[in-house]
Amino acid sequence: MSRHPAHLDVDSDHPGLAQVRQRIAVAATEAGRRPADVTLIAVSKTFEAPAVEPVIEAGQRVFGENRVQESKLKWPELKSRYGGIELHLIGPLQTNKAADAVALFDCIQTLDREKLARVLADEIQRQGRSPELFVEINSGEEEQKAGIRPGEAERFIASCRDTYGLAISGLMCIPPADEEPALHFALIETIARRNGVTKLSMGMSADFETAIRFGATHVRVGSAIFGERAKKLA
Repeated sequence: MSRHPAHLDVDSDHPGLAQVRQRIAVAATEAGRRPADVTLIAVSKTFEAPAVEPVIEAGQRVFGENRVQESKLKWPELKSRYGGIELHLIGPLQTNKAADAVALFDCIQTLDREKLARVLADEIQRQGRSPELFVEINSGEEEQKAGIRPGEAERFIASCRDTYGLAISGLMCIPPADEEPALHFALIETIARRNGVTKLSMGMSADFETAIRFGATHVRVGSAIFGERAKKLA
């Protein structure tokens, strides 16, 4: 699968996108990393095609969506008109939407339970299509949030690989809003290192520079690019 690093594009005519790319480049350089090693995921959830197109035309090719149904309405037509689009599912995935998710997304970042692992394994075999898979870690152990608790992560990753034959290449987390994100990013990096996972999706508009310092390979940025959220698509 092709990769689309978040390098600085000084020719971008989209101010929000250009500013985020610049911030990524600075944060990576200050952390002793190459900006090209950080992939920017532009979080386009709730934004309809006319709001997304200027970002695509400014050179962005990796996008994140929360809902399978919304993505089915929006992205097939956009993909038909623009080449090289890479679509990441960053919202919770219901098992009854797994077939659609495998068909549409290039990466599913929210694998978080045994039942979903089993259904995804079946769909991947049935469709002959293998989206990249990240395990979501509930680093703050928050009851209202999805994700595997840190203490169960090693067992779950091993089960995904050994029982279901899934290639787990990344981890994803959303730290609690009222806690220092660096502590959570450090925890996720440690879990990844222990389990031979090389990709880390962590950091959003408010904290992606900190995430880059702790090794994020993917940052999910929405409002800093698109502005305030639009209403959800029906």
